[in-house]
Amino acid sequence: MARVVREACMSEDLPTARTGAIHDIGYRHYDGPRLGTSYIRRSLFVDTLRGSYGLGRSARSKVMPFLLLAVMVLPAAIMGIVTGYFGAPSLPIRYTEYVVILQVAVTIYLGAQCPAVMSRDLRFRIAPLYFSRPLSRQQYVQAKYAGMAVALFTLMALPITILLAGALLAELSIGDQLPDYLRAMAGAAIYAVVLAGVGLVVAAMTPRRGLGVAAVVGVLLVLSGMQLAVRGMATEFGSDTFSGYTGLLSPYTLVDGVVTGVLGAKSSVGQGPPDAVGTIVFVACTVLLVLGCYAALVARYRKALS
Repeated sequence: MARVVREACMSEDLPTARTGAIHDIGYRHYDGPRLGTSYIRRSLFVDTLRGSYGLGRSARSKVMPFLLLAVMVLPAAIMGIVTGYFGAPSLPIRYTEYVVILQVAVTIYLGAQCPAVMSRDLRFRIAPLYFSRPLSRQQYVQAKYAGMAVALFTLMALPITILLAGALLAELSIGDQLPDYLRAMAGAAIYAVVLAGVGLVVAAMTPRRGLGVAAVVGVLLVLSGMQLAVRGMATEFGSDTFSGYTGLLSPYTLVDGVVTGVLGAKSSVGQGPPDAVGTIVFVACTVLLVLGCYAALVARYRKALS
């Protein structure tokens, strides 16, 4: 049979110049709208936000984020109930203190979710598929950064809002509660942008999720411990000005300094920027940190996929 086919192919009756042919196998041509880069970026943002709480993923992926959300929400609900039950004249804590007091839960959330957002694309080499479409590195980073920041803002803003609801149910004056609540919400937005940037940069340094979790948690805990140690030494030696500037060493105290100096809140760590110049320094360092994190993420993906 093979010989017959070979002889037929070598027959002079067959054209010899033909090298290929195009066959219509029945696929329909796409004639719908071309959604473009903005749709890709928006879809990536939504996927990042949903993935930060395990939505659209396995049931096991939902356990940690919702457990930490409960850890953040329950103290606020309990404080509101206790305030109303005992008729206390004010809440046990200020709204602007809430994130600093529960910073361990926020740190664990960052450590658990930032590697899931960044490391997975690097580990499974999915990122080149995004860039096969008209999506730049900058747009990819913007979508991931924004999704993680909104997820983190939700984690912090929800309990603060529940705390306000508890205060109003306890019949506390809304005029007394609202200014500090608004300062706390603005602070939560700044916390979200700063902490998301730090967490994503650390997580993007390794494609291994377990190592990324340990790195994110370790970096934030070490910085907080360093800030406390340096501040303690500065206080011991009587240098109040230097003690105020030690807030620059940790993202939590850095943002607390901005909320204290710019928004007029009372410091959650006992000491804010030393003076007006100190406030300017805190604000400048916050802006530089956010821009630096963004630039580092863009550079990381440009290097990893070059």
